[in-house]
Amino acid sequence: MNRSRSQAAFLRAQKLIPGGVNSPVRAFRSVGGTPPFIARGEGSRIYDIDGNEYIDYVLSWGPLILGHCFPPVIEALHSILDKGTSFGAPTEAEVELAQLIHECVPSIELVRLVNSGTEATMSALRVARGFTERDLTVKFEGCYHGHVDSLLVKAGSGMATLGIADTAGVPEAFAATTIALPYNSIEAVEAAFRERGDRIAAVIVEPVAGNMGCVPPRDGFLEALRQLTAKHGALLIFDEVMTGFRLALGGAQERYGIRPDLTTLGKIVGGGLPLAAYGGRADIMTKVAPTGPIYQAGTLSGNPVAVSAGITMLTYLRAHREIYNVLESRTAQLTGHAPAGITVNRVGSMFTFFFNPGPVTDWESAKSSDTGRFRQFFHWMLDRGIYLAPSQFEAGFVSAVHTEQDIAQTVEAAGQFFRSAATA
Repeated sequence: MNRSRSQAAFLRAQKLIPGGVNSPVRAFRSVGGTPPFIARGEGSRIYDIDGNEYIDYVLSWGPLILGHCFPPVIEALHSILDKGTSFGAPTEAEVELAQLIHECVPSIELVRLVNSGTEATMSALRVARGFTERDLTVKFEGCYHGHVDSLLVKAGSGMATLGIADTAGVPEAFAATTIALPYNSIEAVEAAFRERGDRIAAVIVEPVAGNMGCVPPRDGFLEALRQLTAKHGALLIFDEVMTGFRLALGGAQERYGIRPDLTTLGKIVGGGLPLAAYGGRADIMTKVAPTGPIYQAGTLSGNPVAVSAGITMLTYLRAHREIYNVLESRTAQLTGHAPAGITVNRVGSMFTFFFNPGPVTDWESAKSSDTGRFRQFFHWMLDRGIYLAPSQFEAGFVSAVHTEQDIAQTVEAAGQFFRSAATA
């Protein structure tokens, strides 16, 4: 494929933006080469500035469950732009979106809208510490909860992709408030609570990890977190920024039947625009200002443009729950043909091809994957018009508008790679 215009754009970008990108994984550092600069998207496809077309399994890292330029969302945006973009004052639409979130995710009795997943997790942790009057947080290795200082200890996503264990710029005192444990290890969590249970404010977890690649919870893991936090007076926070409204209308907590104390949402909740949320039990959330002493605020929080997209997205998903059956079927079709030596993890419409004989159940097993071979696979697929996440340690996503033909084309391209590798 000719990507000369993207190459020129990337050279310009690197003179003005760190690494030429505004989010590190986009720089293609782990796979090499030049990232295509995207001009537009439509349905299951994106198109770069050189005119190349790709079947998209990144979907803006998850939000576009109904595909690019989903007509009802675009119509809602056109409609709201005639009225204004931001008021810094209450609107009825904020209340409508809050009601929709509560109806879809009943554990969220009260909700506060924010602008990003990072802001949601940062705020939820502050609320947990303020409510419990404790300082420590348990997180899991390979799980990424945004670039919150205390949560960048052994984080996933771009940290894992770039091989950064713990980032510079985080004071040691902040990192000391975090206990990082192996994902899926009930024993490690039990030990942490035995040793410091009276100081642990919260356990925060991706109920299905997506930031070291897709890693599902082992049977009993989420149940054990629920039991241990309740026993020791700590809060259970589900980071459903990625899984919310994707694995089910009610997210992973609906799929697995676990009711957390607090939940963070992002991506799909904003309909593709910058919007996120955190919420949970009413007795906890009433501690948030102005009704309580825990402060959090944001100028653009609940802005009418993002809220209109979120309302349209959630209203559509609630009215068309059969979409989740389509997503399940399409993703199973996509991931059902991997050869020996490749581990495919899938939950709903989230998936990862690990170049690893497996099983992949935590960060230790994920990071043993053959990233060199993944790099070859990534570029093979990209050259054939298939856009995957440019990292072994990221989940892929299927949308409701990926067709059987899209899936078949992707499976055939992957099969060619594996057949050529087997005969090499």
